[in-house]
Amino acid sequence: MRIPFSPPFIDQDVISEVIDTLESGWITTGPKVKALEGEVCRLTGVSQTLCVNSWTSGAILVLKWFGIQEGDEVIIPAYTYSATALAVLHCGAVPVMVDVNEDFTVNIDAIRAAVTEKTKIIMPVDIAGLPCDYDAVNMLVNEPGIKLKFRPTSANQRKLGRMLVLSDAAHSIGASYRGKPAGILTDITIFSFHAVKNITTGEGGAICINLPVPFDCAEEYKIMRLWTLNGQTKDAFTKSQGGGNSWKYDIAFQGLKINMPDICAAIGLAQIKKYKEVIMPERKRVAQRYHEFFSKKSWAQLPIMADEDRNSCYHLYALRMNDISEEERDEMMVSIAEDEVSVNVHFIPMPMLTLFKDLGYRIEDYPVSYDNYSREISLPIYPQLTDEQIDYICSSVEKAYEKIAQKVV
Repeated sequence: MRIPFSPPFIDQDVISEVIDTLESGWITTGPKVKALEGEVCRLTGVSQTLCVNSWTSGAILVLKWFGIQEGDEVIIPAYTYSATALAVLHCGAVPVMVDVNEDFTVNIDAIRAAVTEKTKIIMPVDIAGLPCDYDAVNMLVNEPGIKLKFRPTSANQRKLGRMLVLSDAAHSIGASYRGKPAGILTDITIFSFHAVKNITTGEGGAICINLPVPFDCAEEYKIMRLWTLNGQTKDAFTKSQGGGNSWKYDIAFQGLKINMPDICAAIGLAQIKKYKEVIMPERKRVAQRYHEFFSKKSWAQLPIMADEDRNSCYHLYALRMNDISEEERDEMMVSIAEDEVSVNVHFIPMPMLTLFKDLGYRIEDYPVSYDNYSREISLPIYPQLTDEQIDYICSSVEKAYEKIAQKVV
């Protein structure tokens, strides 16, 4: 039984939406992107959403919009995908890595200890779809002692008057924290619509703008939209509508070219319309069946899907095995692959990767990150999985663990 890790959810509604776009004669940024932005606003409760061509480019945009420059520091967890740090490096700034908690979310005390007069942004990451402790993060940046350390160097930094909280919510669209949906939990949130995400546009992302007064979020949306189009004051769709001087445009500043095209938005538009009623409940079904099986195994550490404050969106099922080494985990994955089940690891902590090791980061400084990584296997979780397939995956994982356990004995 061959089981892929994370195929996209493509049904007839997705196909029809894409065909509609192709037949419309308009495939780059236009009405489908605008419609998807509106659906994200409805799902999250945020007033303004800007779609872009990837999470990474969206993060670079926000950092540049906030005036991040060489020498500035952005605090991030060491346990995340490298894009979190790469966006910072692309702006010439320094990613300041801190350790995480056992539940994969960033350690608040570690953030506090890492704040300096160079800190401009704090970027928590929702690993596997489980939100961080956002009340703690938001309170931290407003503490008088922390605000005194803030040294604004741009107009937007002076306007905010404190460090920006930028949520890396690549995994967590549809998740909630204390009754509030991901998207309105921090100043700005960025979702990913990459091919393996709960909602996909093939490649893509969405910036949710939730800035406090005195910012006007609608105005900031317009400015960020210019950022996505080389700083050009008219997009192609507007120019195409005709009229005497509709073709005229200006370049207001040195922007980027990271807009999402309609052909991609069409995929996500069809998916998001059935996300809460179909896609997320089916992902939950898979997670619950895993829970039922692995909760009976003393060697299994189950991921948190919900607690008194948080509800996951079931993006990953990050299973950990107790008392095994990284090498034994790798052996398990080989065994599972022999059963034609595709599994993964989320993530290799960044200090273990060549780029970051060469920059001086040491995994020894992040013991919880390493421990989480060394024992973790991400299991397939998507709506198309049948109960029979889930049971087969469970049996394969158990068999792989038993091979390791027998070696120890």
